[in-house]
This record gives sequence, structure tokens and C-alpha cells, in this order.
Amino acid sequence: MSRYTLAFDWRAPRTRFDASTTISASATQALSRFDLDFAGNTLHSVTVDDVPARTVRDGDELVVTPAKPIPQGGAFTVRVAYTADPTQRRHRGDAIGDYGWVPTPDGTVLYPQPDGAKMIFPTNDHPSLRAPITFLITTPPGVSAVANGRLVERAPRPDGRVLWTYDSEQPVAAQLVQMAIGKFTFVESTGPHGLPVRDVVPGDLVTETKAYRSLTPEHLTWLEQRLGPYPFRRYGVLVGDTDLPVALETQSLSLVPKGNLQGGRVDAERDLVHELTHQWTGDSVAIRRWSDLWLSEGHARFYERLYSEAHGGDSIESAMRAAYEQHDQWRHDDGAPAEPRTEAALFKQVRYDGSALVLYALREKVGEGAFERIERSWVTKYQGRAAGTQDFVALASEVAGEDLKPFLTPWLFGDRTPPMPGHPDWQVDPVQD
Repeated sequence: MSRYTLAFDWRAPRTRFDASTTISASATQALSRFDLDFAGNTLHSVTVDDVPARTVRDGDELVVTPAKPIPQGGAFTVRVAYTADPTQRRHRGDAIGDYGWVPTPDGTVLYPQPDGAKMIFPTNDHPSLRAPITFLITTPPGVSAVANGRLVERAPRPDGRVLWTYDSEQPVAAQLVQMAIGKFTFVESTGPHGLPVRDVVPGDLVTETKAYRSLTPEHLTWLEQRLGPYPFRRYGVLVGDTDLPVALETQSLSLVPKGNLQGGRVDAERDLVHELTHQWTGDSVAIRRWSDLWLSEGHARFYERLYSEAHGGDSIESAMRAAYEQHDQWRHDDGAPAEPRTEAALFKQVRYDGSALVLYALREKVGEGAFERIERSWVTKYQGRAAGTQDFVALASEVAGEDLKPFLTPWLFGDRTPPMPGHPDWQVDPVQD
């Protein structure tokens, strides 16, 4: 895909509305037909290069047969018109919980991770695949819209409605798309090196979330010291007026539920630093496949813990020791960090604290200096690209100057947790069936 253009004609909360998606693409092979991930919306029409195409719905797949086959290397444009349902969501039995469209009192936010984007627009919903996006969102007067990237134009229309145009600026994976509508206040500030910071906050939550939102420049500075320059052109926090239990690292605009910003500072900062870390690892450096999720969630949890240790939270050593004790049980229940037992086990604890433990073990093995060089090299070499577990093992070995595959393989794929370097007294709890 070379670009998506998403057009949403929003009407009212929990109310269906007209939508269309235009996909510009090039064929990597000759195509007599192709599939898009698309679930649950009422389909009206599909054209390929402005000519009606035949379609078949097959579960969550939309099978498109164009009037003429598309030759290898040929550029083509697909337009799908449909009715969107902003109440549609699904449920998982892991940390994700509900995902898809998430209604708010006066609009919606999106939670597309891991495969909920297909409920929002037709796409190729794989974490390694990205494309730039243009958003065309029409709202009633008094209602705002926001999306990944830059506001290009806010244009009043003759009927009083408003057209908001956003450009993602950089390619986005489907699971990281954000498009929110509501009665928002836009709070503008500046981060390190003049980085534009734009928080998007429901009007009645601006004051009570300000204290923790205002820490973003400090968080950016802290992470840049460890991971290098922030990889996008802007950042901000979208405060979700929802009881959604988890935050999400939607690209350049992290979704953080209001409850995460209304409690104690230590927990709030852990959430904020976690989602911000993802902008480097998970967003800029995408995962190659879902079994590589440990690289995304493990890094976010590691730096969240490391930051918290220096800002009033528990020490990372104590947190990792607790994770070490439970690690065999997590492996038994949900698979090793880089080898999930099932798809349903993706977002379990072993992919969070269990994967941060792998990074902690690596740091104990090679030392803090070599570990910091590995981390900076990782986000620099693969910025704007997808990378996987074997890429990380190879790069870590190259930077550290030793073959780390024999060390990392049992940590990433083994049934049992290896000994922790430097901590011979750490013990793993027995596994309970």
C-alpha cells in the first residue's frame, strides 16, 4: 500500500455513518483478485481504478475481483464505500480486553490493537505493513476531530459542519491508527529541541490531568538520553473519556484513559513512559511478526520500570526478581517470550514483565555500557522499518562483540527460565498445573 485516504462523515455518538477508504497500491505480483481485511461494516460499493469490482465477504476478509487483472508492478486505486458502526468492538481474554471502536460520551476513540483496524476501515492488517494516511473527518459544529500526525486544515462547510484534514506524515501500521472525535481541548506545548507537543483532552478533564500530562517533555528528554532522538515530528497524549482499562501507543498520539491520569504519580508516569517508549520500539521500529511482540512490550515495560525506579517507584531489580520467580509459570501457561503458545496468549504477562526480564538479563550479561549501545543501535538501525527477534539477537551480538545467540535463545524460546547472570540466589517458583 502506498497511501490510505480515510473519509468519515461522523454524525453523533453511537450512530452509524457513511465512510469510505481509498487505497493507492502497486501490485507485487500479477493479480486477478486480492483480499483486504474488513469486518462487520455494511458494504456499499467497491471500485478498482473507478470501475466496479466484484466482491465476496469471507469472514473478516473482503475478496475483490477487479474487472481487469492487474499486472505485476501496476499501480491501482481501490475505493471502498461503506457504513461504519462506531459501537462495534470485540473482546480478548488478555491485557487488551475490548478493542476496535471505543465509544465516549460525546464521540469515539480507536483501539485497533492487535487486529481491530479491520472493524474501522478495509486494510492489510499486519504489524509489519505500514503506509501514510490522509484522514478526512467531517463533524458537527462544536465537535472536534483528531488523528495521527499533523492537522492540515480545519474547513467549515456551508451546512455548518466542519471538515478536518490530517496527514500522518509518516507511514503507520493499521494497529497504531488513531482517529478520535469529541468535545476536545487542544493543549499545545513544546518538547525537547522544539518538538511540537499536542495533548487532546475532553474539556472537563483538562485541569485534573494537567499535572501528569505536563511531564511529557521530561519523559522525552529522559528517553532520548537512552534511545536517541524521538523518531516522529510531533507527540501528544489523547485522554480517553472511557473506562477502557489499558492505554495504547497509537503513533505520535498515545491514547491514555482518564483513570490512568487521576491516581498517584508513580503509576501515572509508568503508563505515560510506557506508551512513549513504544514510539521508538513498536511504532518506529515495527515488529516483523506477532511472535516478535516481546520486542515491543518488553522494551516499553523495561524503560517504564527503569524510569519509575528513579522517580519514586520500586527498584527495577526487585520488579525483575518478582518476574523471575513467576517466569516458569508464565512460560508454562502462555509460552516463552518470543514463542507465544497461542494467539490468545499474545498480550499476557510474559510479553510485558516477562520480556522486560529478558532485557534485564541481557544487561546483566553484557554490562550497562554495552547494553546501552545495543539499545541505541537497535532503534537507529531499524528506524522506520520492521525487525524481528533474530535481527535483535544478531545486532546485540555485533555490538557486544560476542555471540549472544547461545545466551538469548533459552531466554527467548526455552521451556524453563535460565539462571540470572549476577544473581545466583534468584529462584523460580515451581510450576502449578
